[in-house]
Amino acid sequence: MSPPLTRCSWAVSDLMARYHDEEWGIPCHDDDRLFEMLSLEGAQAGLSWETVLKKREGYRQEYHGFRIARVAEMTPDDVERILQNPGVIRHRGKLESVVSNAKAVIEIQREYGSLSTYLWSFVGNAPIVNRESALASTPESDAMSKALKKRGFKFVGSTIVYAFMQACGMADDHSPDCFRAKEQMGVRRKA
Repeated sequence: MSPPLTRCSWAVSDLMARYHDEEWGIPCHDDDRLFEMLSLEGAQAGLSWETVLKKREGYRQEYHGFRIARVAEMTPDDVERILQNPGVIRHRGKLESVVSNAKAVIEIQREYGSLSTYLWSFVGNAPIVNRESALASTPESDAMSKALKKRGFKFVGSTIVYAFMQACGMADDHSPDCFRAKEQMGVRRKA
């Protein structure tokens, strides 16, 4: 029998361990997935990430699998309908921001070719290794947050953006003894 895997200390429940093992910190370059994670991190503000993960399927259903073009076409009536769904976090501002942020993403795609190209430019197109689990923001997340806000994005404060960067592999903050940190050694650079 092999010894149990050593994970980052926050991955304590089965749901969080699965998220940690299969998603968190793995570099992502898919625009729809990046948009999903940015939207969900905004929904998480003031709540636990586990709460958001439990409601992720509800968000995916309501927001067309986070297909950016489809979300950008949604109307205020769609948001009113979503507000009735207990399968999402029913916060009007957060739900409206998904639609308005999708419209802003389309502008970024027109200008840069992809959301991925734009967002990854803030970290020099390679994951940054921080290894300081207490970080809430970095100069990179501050810059990304400021740039997104200037483009009209909502719920993209630096702390939210930093959590997004961790989730999508732009910042690798796996603890040094975590099995995921050891697996990703070849794809990172130091901060």
